[in-house]
Amino acid sequence: MTWQGNYSKLFIGGRWVEPASSDTLTVISPYTERAIAEVPSGNDVDMDRAVAAARDAFDNGPWPHLPLAERLEVVERLRDALLERHDLLADLITEEMGCTITQSRAMQAPGATALLDTFLTLAADHPWSEVRRGAAADALVTREPVGVVAAVVPWNSPLVIAVLKLAPALISGCTAVLKPSPEAPLDSYVLAEAFDLAGLPPGVVNIVPAERSASEYLVSHPGVDKVSFTGSTGAGRRIAEICGRDLRRVSLELGGKSAALVLDDADLDVVIDSVRALSLRYNGQACNNKTRLVVSPNRKAELLDRLTAMIADMPVGDPADPDTQIGPLVSARQRERVERYIESGRHQGAKLVVGGGRPSGLAHGWFVEPTVFSDVDPEMTIAQEEIFGPVLSVLTAHDEDHAVAIANNSTYGLNGSVFSGDAEHALKVARRIRTGTVEVNGKVAGFGAPIGGFKCSGIGREAGPEGFDEYVELKSFGISTDLADSLLMTRQSVNTGADIA
Repeated sequence: MTWQGNYSKLFIGGRWVEPASSDTLTVISPYTERAIAEVPSGNDVDMDRAVAAARDAFDNGPWPHLPLAERLEVVERLRDALLERHDLLADLITEEMGCTITQSRAMQAPGATALLDTFLTLAADHPWSEVRRGAAADALVTREPVGVVAAVVPWNSPLVIAVLKLAPALISGCTAVLKPSPEAPLDSYVLAEAFDLAGLPPGVVNIVPAERSASEYLVSHPGVDKVSFTGSTGAGRRIAEICGRDLRRVSLELGGKSAALVLDDADLDVVIDSVRALSLRYNGQACNNKTRLVVSPNRKAELLDRLTAMIADMPVGDPADPDTQIGPLVSARQRERVERYIESGRHQGAKLVVGGGRPSGLAHGWFVEPTVFSDVDPEMTIAQEEIFGPVLSVLTAHDEDHAVAIANNSTYGLNGSVFSGDAEHALKVARRIRTGTVEVNGKVAGFGAPIGGFKCSGIGREAGPEGFDEYVELKSFGISTDLADSLLMTRQSVNTGADIA
C-alpha cells in the first residue's frame, strides 16, 4: 500500500465530505523542510457537523446498544486493517514528524495494534456489570458509555495515542470526534480508512484535523460529553478550565520531566541501553523520556564517559535511513525552543559535555545534536522545564534520600526509572518516587498497566483496565434478592451483553 497524496475531504458521518472552507494544513517534512501534503483545516462548522454525527450515532444509532461481543468484532477488524497497513503507517509517521523509521516500524505502527490486542483481551474480563450483595440491600452496578468523546492527540506519537483513546471509548460504547494535530494528520486518514473497512457504523468515529482555535471550539462544544487530551501542560490547563465551566468529563495526559536514578550498584550497560531507548526516543520528543539522570559522585565520571560514547555511536540524519538513530525535530519552532533551553543551560552554569549545536554536514532538516549537560543544579531551568528535545541533564546526589528528593523536585510526575543491581531494593526506592510510572532497571510497564501522571502531568489514566473507566459512567440499581439471584444465574448483563463479574 502506498500514500495516495493529498486528501481534500474530512471523515464525518461515515463518509468523506467536503470541508466547510478552503483552508488547508500544509504538512512539512522535518527532514527536507519541504511540503509533502495538504489536508483540510477543519473549522467550527466542520466541528459542528462532526459532533452532530457523533451525537446522532450515540443517541439514535446501534453502537452503544450492541452486545459487547459485536463491538469487539469491529475492533478486531480494525486491528487487522491497521496490521495490513503497518509499513504505510510507519512511513507516513516518519515523513510527517521525523521519527526514525526504525522506531516507527518498531513502536509507532506496531504500538497501535498491540494496544488494540491488549484492550480486546482486557474487555472480556472487565466488570461492565456486576451484582453486589449487601447485608441490607442488593445492587446491580453497571458501567455505561459516557457519550460523545472529543479525542485531541499530539504529533509525537499520533497513531498510538489516537488508538489509546479511541479503542477503550469504542469498546465502552462511546462515539467520538478525533482531532489530529496540524503537524501530523496524515496517519489519521489511513486510520479513517481502516475504520471504514472494519464496518464501523456511520458517525461512530469522525476525524477532523484542525488548528488550535477549532480544537478549543470542539472541547467546549455542548454536544461533547467527555474530552480526552494528550499534549502540553499549558494546553491541558486551558482545556481543564474550559471543561470545568460545564462540568464536562475530562482526562489529561500532559508533560513530564522524568528522572532516572542510577544507584551505585547499577549495571551501566543496562542504564545506557535504557537511556538510548527511553531517554532519546522520538528524537527526544516523548513526554515520558527520562531526561534527568541522577547519579552519585562515585559513578558520575563513568556515567558521563558512557553517555559520551553512546551519543558518538548514534548516527544523526535522514529519518528514513534505517541506520539513523536521531532524526530532526518536528518543526523549526520546536528546534528554536530546544536551542533556547540549551543556551539557558550554558548561561546558568551547567557544563556542556557533548552536543549543544546543530550537526555538521546536514544542509537541511530541523536537527539538534544530542546534548548532555553535567553539573546541573536541580533548580536550573533545564532541570525543571520540559525541553522536548534530545537534551539530557546529569545531576549529582550524595545519597539515595537526596536522589529521591531530586526526582520529586518537579511540578511533573509522569515517569521515572531506578537502576540497581538489587531489583528488590530498586523497587523499594521506586515506591518513593511521586510519578505515575516507574521503570525498574529499564523494564517498561506495558499497555496492560495504567498510564498517567501525578501533579502537573495530568488527570486520569489511560491503558490497562483503568483505561475503560475514563469512558464510562457508573450507575447503580437497587434490586430485589430474587432479581440478584436471577442475574447471577444467567450471568448476563441487562444492557451490554457482558458477563456479570
